Amino acid sequence: MGSQDEHTDGTGRRALLGAAMFGAGGAVLGLSGTARAAGAGSAGHGGGLKSLPVPTVIGHRGASGYRPEHTFGSYQLALDLGADIVEAGDLVPTRDGHLVCRHEPEIGGTTNVADHPEFAGRRTTKVLDGVSTTGWFTEDFTLAELKTLRAIERIPANRPHNTLYNGRWSIPTFEEVLKWQDEQTRKRGKQVWIYPETKHPTYFRGLGLGLEERVAKLLHKHGKDKRNSPVILQSFEPTSIQRLNKLVDNPLVVLLSAANTRPWDFVETGDTRTVADLITPKGLREIAGYAQGIGPTLDLVITKKADGSLDKETTLVADAHKVGLILHPYTMRNENPFLPAEYRRGTDADAYGDAFGAFKRYFATGIDGVFTDNADTGVLARADFVNG
Repeated sequence: MGSQDEHTDGTGRRALLGAAMFGAGGAVLGLSGTARAAGAGSAGHGGGLKSLPVPTVIGHRGASGYRPEHTFGSYQLALDLGADIVEAGDLVPTRDGHLVCRHEPEIGGTTNVADHPEFAGRRTTKVLDGVSTTGWFTEDFTLAELKTLRAIERIPANRPHNTLYNGRWSIPTFEEVLKWQDEQTRKRGKQVWIYPETKHPTYFRGLGLGLEERVAKLLHKHGKDKRNSPVILQSFEPTSIQRLNKLVDNPLVVLLSAANTRPWDFVETGDTRTVADLITPKGLREIAGYAQGIGPTLDLVITKKADGSLDKETTLVADAHKVGLILHPYTMRNENPFLPAEYRRGTDADAYGDAFGAFKRYFATGIDGVFTDNADTGVLARADFVNG
């Protein structure tokens, strides 16, 4: 997934990082915080979301702490490391209408397209959700053309070790992911869950490449559009989730960026509300009318001081639970730059800080799960939390 407010990488592009969250089904929703914590870490009875451990560990774009994101190498490793759900993937369309998994439609930072002279002329500047963005865009390529490219590490400054795997994997399609999910479920003898996101749906609808209908068609084709299907759908645009709510019965999650931001569909339609309005009791009640969960940035759960250290716990967890919504915030990463200031160790940009300490602090708020680039760290942190 990608948040609307995260970090800028070394090239100065907005590196839209992030994650999301998902909703839970009936029985879990009514439990008090104490009862939920008592059952943490154990799979519930019945199908659907209730079958997942709590707090849930979601592999953010796979295991992107260790492999280039949104590749089968990253997805596979997330499962091997114990992720309960794999965020496969951020969905963007090709020119010929196929859905592929890329963090953003701009692929200059996540593929080797710049090394392909035959595509040099495709480099262009577009306004994407109000931001002038230069590069190569999936909607200007056919699927066959995209399949000639290979994935590369998106933040090499922080993850130089991941560049070892540059060029190893191609760009997956959403249909390939759905087939992979079934293969992995059979091989592992355990249901594999995925958590796709519709990326920039208003932008793509304006290009005649509506995402929601394409997602719904593929889910229906593969029998994965039901309430208990192991596919949770997420978006930063509430109207995309409302549209999906009419097309499929899957669990749905509204992603929430910084409090002072506005979802882009709101900007386009003149809706003046900000994320701060959406996380009021009234806003959360409205979301609960069409979604099962929210995916807030971690800063909406515990605010930060000017120096980047944690400040105050908000009422978001309690307020969301009160109206039956689950929270899966984003994104936990092990490296220093991505951790609250008090959990950083040393000065190296790619050195690990005290990620376990940060996980413990966030789990203690009562969140239902978390997106993490390091699923193995998350699984160990959950064991500490549940057994501690």
